[in-house]
Amino acid sequence: MRSTFFLRIGVIGWLCFSTFRVDAQEYLYEIGGMLGGSFYMGDANRNTVFKNTNPAAGFVFRYNVNFHVALKANLAWARVSGSTEGLENVFPDHAQASFGKNVIDLGGQGEFNFFPYSDKFEYLHTKRVSPYIAGGFGLSAAPGDGELFFSPYLSLGTGVKYKLKNRINIGAEWSIRKLFSDRLDVSKGNQLLDNPYGIESGWFKNKDMYSMLMISLTYDFGLRDCNCNRKDN
Repeated sequence: MRSTFFLRIGVIGWLCFSTFRVDAQEYLYEIGGMLGGSFYMGDANRNTVFKNTNPAAGFVFRYNVNFHVALKANLAWARVSGSTEGLENVFPDHAQASFGKNVIDLGGQGEFNFFPYSDKFEYLHTKRVSPYIAGGFGLSAAPGDGELFFSPYLSLGTGVKYKLKNRINIGAEWSIRKLFSDRLDVSKGNQLLDNPYGIESGWFKNKDMYSMLMISLTYDFGLRDCNCNRKDN
């Protein structure tokens, strides 16, 4: 009788422990997709954000180093376009130009979460939602129009992520890609936007850029091997 009692207690204890371990599991990686919009800034759009916004989409992979730091990689497609029509800028001979390109974006960023991001370990003051900043670099390519545009870039972004439920994250991010080229807006048939004002360019000066505002949905995987009672995890 006594052995049966202790057996039951042991089974109940094991079930409780197992349930706790499942609920307290933390994951190293995220993978998912993102959708949103993109716009260009350059000689045909000097300072108007979200002008000529086009669709953008992609895939994202994230490695969560800890609750505050993550490393992210993305592969995205973004449509960018622009036109000199209606601009106050006066171009040589009052000429007009327009362009449209499909940009393939391969990049990597480091992220810093302002709050410790997790839906578990409340004793570590974790939060289900956290704003963050991100910075990194990548490569952009735009095939077509008889030539291949290619340029590295530096990126800077800000966003917010929310743990929708266990292993499911939703996020929003606005990022800017500063290119090392002034030819994103140049088409083979129209060279007007290739430095139309004759400004001497430096390695970072007088270059084009494009921006993306993306909504992402990711799934956690890859269990983190850690002692959940340690405060440095």
